[in-house]
Amino acid sequence: MPGAPNSPPKIAAPTTPAAPVDELARRVLRRLGPSRIALHLDVWKGAPARELLEPFDRAEKLYEAQDYRGADSALDQLSVRFAEPRWPTLPEPFKGLRVRIPAPMPPHYDPEFALPAEEKERRRRHREAELQVALAKASVAWASAHAFPTTDLAPLVAQAEASIAQPDNDAAIWTELDAIWSGIRARVPPPAARPPAGGAGRPSVEPPAAASEEP
Repeated sequence: MPGAPNSPPKIAAPTTPAAPVDELARRVLRRLGPSRIALHLDVWKGAPARELLEPFDRAEKLYEAQDYRGADSALDQLSVRFAEPRWPTLPEPFKGLRVRIPAPMPPHYDPEFALPAEEKERRRRHREAELQVALAKASVAWASAHAFPTTDLAPLVAQAEASIAQPDNDAAIWTELDAIWSGIRARVPPPAARPPAGGAGRPSVEPPAAASEEP
């Protein structure tokens, strides 16, 4: 109508790709998602070094090519580099992405040493699930703080937190977590390398422009 005020643009709802079906692919996705956010953190002072981005970029390409074993191996290399003393220490919970280097101790000092193998595995899986929930919560918070759409991801974090709080309910969280990591990969761009000395500075991370529909 002539003279009528313009109606606000309609914002398209964010979409999330379906999580992969292959179990190894899902495990790789659970490493790729938080690693993407970890490489965007402020500890890198604008951009991570190429030595960190190379294994990440290789893992992403291999994942897209459905070479999940190769992607997992590249992420192993990234986890080793995260732990190298030449780099800043990642904050919690992203510190959990580093390769674990346990302090040497006699086996009988391990409080789980005498436990049955099944109980050891159950505890390991529970610790893995706790770390994944913490990483998902921190990653969604980072994305939200940087203006990436997370309205559909935040409830999944709450559901995962509720599931992990219930005894022997770890299996229930993986559907929510895989949806979160798929959403993170679809909305947050890959990190860019630090420019060479004397080169142009790296632009800050910008969220994607909101899609609009004609009224």
